[in-house]
Amino acid sequence: MTDPTDPRSMKAVMEQLAAAEAERPASETPMSAKARRARTVARLAAVQALYQMELAGAGVETVIREFSDHRFDDRLEDELLAEADEAYFAEIVRGVVADQMRVDAAVTSRLAEGWKLVRLDATLRALLRSGTWELIQRPDTPREVVLDEYVELAKAFFDDRDAGFVNAALDGVARDVRG
Repeated sequence: MTDPTDPRSMKAVMEQLAAAEAERPASETPMSAKARRARTVARLAAVQALYQMELAGAGVETVIREFSDHRFDDRLEDELLAEADEAYFAEIVRGVVADQMRVDAAVTSRLAEGWKLVRLDATLRALLRSGTWELIQRPDTPREVVLDEYVELAKAFFDDRDAGFVNAALDGVARDVRG
């Protein structure tokens, strides 16, 4: 697994996400390609922030400020990584933290019997929490977009088996919360 906060791996992750986005049909949302890309980057950053918060014990506002001040619009090897929808990033991170009991319950209900969320890798937890929060709180974002984005993020950090797990778990959550 790749450390989601390692800036050296970010260029490869961004390239993988861009390739996946290029293969996707245009979403049902009336967003430009640039706006969709900024949302993808916001989702990636939210996963990174939640991972960082869990491992370092940093508070939500501290991490949001750190990303805003030091990580967004960052350059790696003189190349801009990508522009993020910073407001959407902050909304996801704050939302997951504020609604964590509900989010965790929704994820846990989709784990195998006897499995606890704490047994999952920290990055998987961050992916599932972010995706679940969007499914619960952002009905304006199509289910397919949420599933596709978080599965692609999972593929950037894990093998196909774990990406399949993310897909199955989030699909189950989507059926639970959106019918």
